[in-house]
Amino acid sequence: MAGFLDTIKTMLERDKTVRLVANDPALTAELLLLFRMMLADGTVREEELFAFKRICRSAFGLNPEAMQDVYKYLEDYGYELTAEQTAEIFSELPADRRQTLLDHMIQIAESDNNLDARELALLGKTADMLGFDLKGGSAVQ
Repeated sequence: MAGFLDTIKTMLERDKTVRLVANDPALTAELLLLFRMMLADGTVREEELFAFKRICRSAFGLNPEAMQDVYKYLEDYGYELTAEQTAEIFSELPADRRQTLLDHMIQIAESDNNLDARELALLGKTADMLGFDLKGGSAVQ
Protein backbone atom coordinates (compact mmCIF):
# COMPACT_ATOMS: atom_id res chain seq x y z
CA MET A 1 0.00 0.00 0.00
CA ALA A 2 2.86 2.41 0.80
CA GLY A 3 4.29 1.94 -2.72
CA PHE A 4 0.94 2.85 -4.26
CA LEU A 5 0.68 5.98 -2.10
CA ASP A 6 4.22 6.99 -3.02
CA THR A 7 3.34 6.60 -6.70
CA ILE A 8 0.26 8.80 -6.31
CA LYS A 9 2.26 11.39 -4.37
CA THR A 10 4.94 11.48 -7.08
CA MET A 11 2.32 11.87 -9.82
CA LEU A 12 0.65 14.75 -7.98
CA GLU A 13 4.01 16.44 -7.37
CA ARG A 14 4.92 16.12 -11.05
CA ASP A 15 1.53 17.50 -12.11
CA LYS A 16 1.87 20.39 -9.64
CA THR A 17 5.34 21.20 -10.96
CA VAL A 18 4.19 21.19 -14.61
CA ARG A 19 1.23 23.45 -13.74
CA LEU A 20 3.54 25.84 -11.89
CA VAL A 21 5.85 26.10 -14.90
CA ALA A 22 3.03 26.22 -17.47
CA ASN A 23 1.26 29.05 -15.64
CA ASP A 24 4.36 31.25 -15.48
CA PRO A 25 5.59 32.32 -18.96
CA ALA A 26 8.71 33.97 -17.54
CA LEU A 27 9.66 30.81 -15.62
CA THR A 28 8.99 28.72 -18.72
CA ALA A 29 11.21 31.01 -20.82
CA GLU A 30 13.98 30.92 -18.19
CA LEU A 31 13.88 27.12 -17.96
CA LEU A 32 13.91 26.87 -21.76
CA LEU A 33 17.08 28.94 -21.94
CA LEU A 34 18.73 26.89 -19.19
CA PHE A 35 17.62 23.71 -20.97
CA ARG A 36 19.07 25.01 -24.26
CA MET A 37 22.31 25.86 -22.48
CA MET A 38 22.68 22.20 -21.52
CA LEU A 39 22.13 21.22 -25.17
CA ALA A 40 24.27 23.98 -26.73
CA ASP A 41 27.41 21.90 -27.25
CA GLY A 42 25.48 18.88 -28.52
CA THR A 43 26.01 16.73 -25.43
CA VAL A 44 24.25 16.90 -22.10
CA ARG A 45 26.86 16.02 -19.53
CA GLU A 46 26.13 14.80 -16.02
CA GLU A 47 27.68 17.97 -14.53
CA GLU A 48 25.39 20.18 -16.63
CA LEU A 49 22.31 18.23 -15.62
CA PHE A 50 23.37 18.41 -11.96
CA ALA A 51 23.83 22.20 -12.25
CA PHE A 52 20.43 22.53 -13.95
CA LYS A 53 18.71 20.52 -11.21
CA ARG A 54 20.48 22.48 -8.47
CA ILE A 55 19.33 25.75 -10.05
CA CYS A 56 15.77 24.45 -10.41
CA ARG A 57 15.68 23.61 -6.71
CA SER A 58 17.48 26.64 -5.29
CA ALA A 59 16.28 29.42 -7.61
CA PHE A 60 12.79 28.26 -8.53
CA GLY A 61 11.79 25.91 -5.72
CA LEU A 62 11.19 23.06 -8.18
CA ASN A 63 11.75 19.49 -7.07
CA PRO A 64 14.26 18.05 -9.56
CA GLU A 65 12.79 14.58 -9.03
CA ALA A 66 9.40 15.83 -10.29
CA MET A 67 10.81 17.43 -13.46
CA GLN A 68 10.30 14.63 -16.01
CA ASP A 69 6.97 16.02 -17.22
CA VAL A 70 8.41 19.54 -17.17
CA TYR A 71 11.16 18.40 -19.55
CA LYS A 72 8.49 17.08 -21.90
CA TYR A 73 6.52 20.32 -21.58
CA LEU A 74 9.63 22.40 -22.32
CA GLU A 75 10.46 20.23 -25.32
CA ASP A 76 6.94 20.65 -26.72
CA TYR A 77 6.53 24.32 -25.77
CA GLY A 78 10.00 25.31 -26.91
CA TYR A 79 9.01 24.97 -30.54
CA GLU A 80 6.06 27.33 -30.07
CA LEU A 81 7.97 30.19 -28.41
CA THR A 82 9.62 32.56 -30.90
CA ALA A 83 12.74 34.60 -30.22
CA GLU A 84 10.60 37.76 -30.32
CA GLN A 85 8.20 36.40 -27.71
CA THR A 86 11.11 35.38 -25.52
CA ALA A 87 12.70 38.82 -25.83
CA GLU A 88 9.39 40.47 -24.88
CA ILE A 89 9.00 38.26 -21.81
CA PHE A 90 12.54 39.04 -20.65
CA SER A 91 12.22 42.77 -21.33
CA GLU A 92 9.56 42.88 -18.62
CA LEU A 93 11.77 41.20 -16.00
CA PRO A 94 13.75 43.27 -13.49
CA ALA A 95 17.46 43.63 -14.25
CA ASP A 96 18.50 41.51 -11.26
CA ARG A 97 16.36 38.57 -12.45
CA ARG A 98 17.81 38.87 -15.97
CA GLN A 99 21.31 38.97 -14.45
CA THR A 100 20.56 35.88 -12.37
CA LEU A 101 19.34 34.04 -15.47
CA LEU A 102 22.56 34.84 -17.30
CA ASP A 103 24.59 33.81 -14.25
CA HIS A 104 22.72 30.47 -14.16
CA MET A 105 23.45 29.91 -17.84
CA ILE A 106 27.13 30.59 -17.21
CA GLN A 107 27.10 28.13 -14.28
CA ILE A 108 25.68 25.41 -16.54
CA ALA A 109 28.13 26.17 -19.35
CA GLU A 110 31.10 26.11 -16.99
CA SER A 111 29.95 23.07 -14.99
CA ASP A 112 31.81 20.58 -17.19
CA ASN A 113 35.00 22.71 -17.26
CA ASN A 114 34.79 22.95 -21.05
CA LEU A 115 33.38 26.14 -22.58
CA ASP A 116 32.46 25.22 -26.13
CA ALA A 117 32.22 27.84 -28.90
CA ARG A 118 28.50 27.04 -29.27
CA GLU A 119 27.97 27.66 -25.56
CA LEU A 120 29.80 30.97 -25.81
CA ALA A 121 27.68 31.93 -28.82
CA LEU A 122 24.45 31.17 -26.94
CA LEU A 123 25.69 33.12 -23.91
CA GLY A 124 26.58 36.11 -26.10
CA LYS A 125 23.26 36.06 -27.94
CA THR A 126 21.33 35.71 -24.69
CA ALA A 127 23.31 38.46 -22.95
CA ASP A 128 22.49 40.76 -25.85
CA MET A 129 18.78 39.82 -25.71
CA LEU A 130 18.77 40.48 -21.95
CA GLY A 131 20.43 43.87 -22.41
CA PHE A 132 23.91 42.95 -21.16
CA ASP A 133 27.42 42.91 -22.64
CA LEU A 134 29.58 39.94 -21.66
CA LYS A 135 32.97 41.22 -20.55
CA GLY A 136 35.50 38.77 -19.16
CA GLY A 137 32.86 36.17 -18.31
CA SER A 138 30.52 38.48 -16.42
CA ALA A 139 27.56 40.53 -17.57
CA VAL A 140 27.62 44.31 -17.58
CA GLN A 141 24.45 46.24 -18.27
